Order: sequence, then structure tokens, then C-alpha cells
Amino acid sequence: QVQLVESGGGLVQAGGSLRLSCAASGRTFSSYTMAWFRQVPGKEREFVGNAVWRGGRSYYAECADSVKGRCTISRGNSGNTIDLRMDRVKPEDTAAYYCAASPAAMGRAIEYYDIWGQGTQVTVSS
Repeated sequence: QVQLVESGGGLVQAGGSLRLSCAASGRTFSSYTMAWFRQVPGKEREFVGNAVWRGGRSYYAECADSVKGRCTISRGNSGNTIDLRMDRVKPEDTAAYYCAASPAAMGRAIEYYDIWGQGTQVTVSS
């Protein structure tokens, strides 16, 4: 059974850091693009960042412009994990964060991703 499981959500104080992890299972994801999205009730799911292995031990990662400079995306050596670290968090970072995977090349559009986790809630207190 293919699944993505997020962990690390919870309450974070404004100005601090949040760290989320996503573990994929059920198949090998090393060739997949894995990504983080977030969603606030009543709004569309928003791209946060993604990463894809380039071969060997290197991967390419990018973050959305809205969080660039505060966001770090990393992939585990197995290729089946993706982590998100966000520094200097703000109350507007409060959202449900979702892990996603796509067999396609790097993309930010939600339509690229057909495997999703259940999400983990992050609440930033001011």
C-alpha cells in the first residue's frame, strides 16, 4: 500500500522554527518529486517546496517565493523521505501541511501530484 505519512506538526511560537517530516512507503520514491503544500480553510492548497534526486547523492530543491529565505527542503538518502524546515515562522504560516509525491519532473502545480498524505496541522502562536 502506497502511503505518505507526515509528522512534526503542532504548536510553534512566532519567530521559532517548524520541522516536518514525511515518510513514503509502498514503493521506491527515489525517482519521484516529493513536495510540501499547505492549506488554510477556505483557501486553495498552496505550494511550499519540493525536491527531486538528480542522481548520485545530490538532489535539487526549491521553495515557493512566499517562503523563500525561511524554507529548507531536504530529501533523505533513501529517497523515501522529505523534510521541511521553516525558520522565523509567522502566524500566517498556520495551516495544514501536506506531503505529496509525483512521478513527473519538478513542478509546483498541485495537478502534478497524485499521491498525498493526510496532512499535519501547524499552528503558529503570536
